[in-house]
Amino acid sequence: MQITSISRGAGRSVVAAAAYRAGERLRDERSGRLHNHSKRIDVPHKEILLPKDLDVNQIPWVKERAELWNAAERAERRRDARVGREFQIGLPHELSADQRRELARAFSQELADRYQAVVDLAVHEPRPAGDPRNHHAHLLLTSREITVNGFGAKTGLDLSGPERARRGLLAGIPEIKAVRERLSALTNEALQGAGLDVTVDHRTLQAQGIDRLPGPHFPYSAILEERRGVRSEVSERIRAEHLKRVQARHMRSIAQESPREPAGVDAVRRQAVQAWLQLRSENATSQQHAADQARAVADDDLAL
Repeated sequence: MQITSISRGAGRSVVAAAAYRAGERLRDERSGRLHNHSKRIDVPHKEILLPKDLDVNQIPWVKERAELWNAAERAERRRDARVGREFQIGLPHELSADQRRELARAFSQELADRYQAVVDLAVHEPRPAGDPRNHHAHLLLTSREITVNGFGAKTGLDLSGPERARRGLLAGIPEIKAVRERLSALTNEALQGAGLDVTVDHRTLQAQGIDRLPGPHFPYSAILEERRGVRSEVSERIRAEHLKRVQARHMRSIAQESPREPAGVDAVRRQAVQAWLQLRSENATSQQHAADQARAVADDDLAL
C-alpha cells in the first residue's frame, strides 16, 4: 500500500487525478482544463463509496464524479491546500477478477467508514507492456468528511490531534501501519476464502524474521524511461546502491561463517604480554636491587 497526497502546493489537481484513475472525461472548474482519459480500457471497475451511515439520497451529487471532485476543490481556499489522498493497493493476481474487485470494495468501504470520507475506487488491470501480475486499485479519498450538508472538517490523516484521539485514531506512522495491517488481514481473508495457500504480510522482512534484503523499488517515471529505451540515471543509481547493500551483506555473512578463534583469545594474549612486560620489569628491578645490595655490602666492608 502506498499513500500519496493530492495537493495544490505540488501543482496537482484532484479532478485530473480522478479523471485519469477512472478513465473518464472531466473538466476542472477551477482551472478550466479538460482532462480526457476516456480511451482507457484497463479500468474494469470504478465506484464511489460513502460512509454506511450516510444516506446517499440526501446528497446524490456525491455519486457524480465531476461534481464530487469539483466540490472538493471548492471546499479548499488555500493555494497549497491538500484536496485529496490516494491509497494505491496491490491486488493478488492469484484471485479472480471478481474476488479482486470485492477485496478492493471491502477495503474502500472500511476507509470511508473509518474517516467519514468519500472514496473514489478504480480497479486497474496490468498494462500490456508491464508485469502481468500487477493488478492494483486506486482509492482516492476526500480530505474532508462528508455530511448531508456537504463537505465538513478535515478528516483522515489531516485530522488534528485532539479530534483524532476522540475518534480513536492513531497519529501519523502508527495510523498508517494500522491501516496497512487491516489491508493485510482483508487480503489474507480473501486468499483463504478462495482456497489459496498463500498469504501476505504488512510487516518488514526483518520484523517477519526473514533473512534477506527486499528488492529495489523503482519510480514509475524511471521505468517508463527505460521502456522507451532512454537511459535512466535514477534507475542506475538505485541498482548500484542495491548492489552495494547485497555485497556488503554477503561479506558480513562470509565473515560470520569463517572459523574464528575462541572468544577471549585476544584478551588472553594482551594479558600475557602485559604479564611478560611486568615480569621483565620486576626481574630488572630485582637484579638492580641485588646489585645495589652488593655495592652496599662492599661499601660497608671498605668502611670497616
